[in-house]
Amino acid sequence: MAIIFSELRKRLESEEKRLLGELEQLQASISSSDERREGSPFGKREEEATEAAELEKRLALEKRLREELNKIGRALKKFDEGTYGLCDNCQQPIDPERLEALPHASLCMKCKALRAKNAKPPAG
Repeated sequence: MAIIFSELRKRLESEEKRLLGELEQLQASISSSDERREGSPFGKREEEATEAAELEKRLALEKRLREELNKIGRALKKFDEGTYGLCDNCQQPIDPERLEALPHASLCMKCKALRAKNAKPPAG
């Protein structure tokens, strides 16, 4: 399979744009809900609990979006540096199929598996 880096870069740039738009919408929705809340006094615990749960979900989503944006930004930086497609750990080429499936991949499968194995808590 011939991998076309220019196509992968376009996909990364497109995904970055989409995620930035999603993050912007999320932040706008947080601002508008804050404005609505200011005008209405609430003392009900149910409302507070619902708002707290919604805020927690929004913050988790925002964190996930920012993490994805960081990965994409790193991949685009590697394009600029001329190191795109090389594993951050062992500097060997990342399998083209892996890059096709996950254009922002920064580790080859061997290093990814090793990192996952080392991250597991000890059994017992």
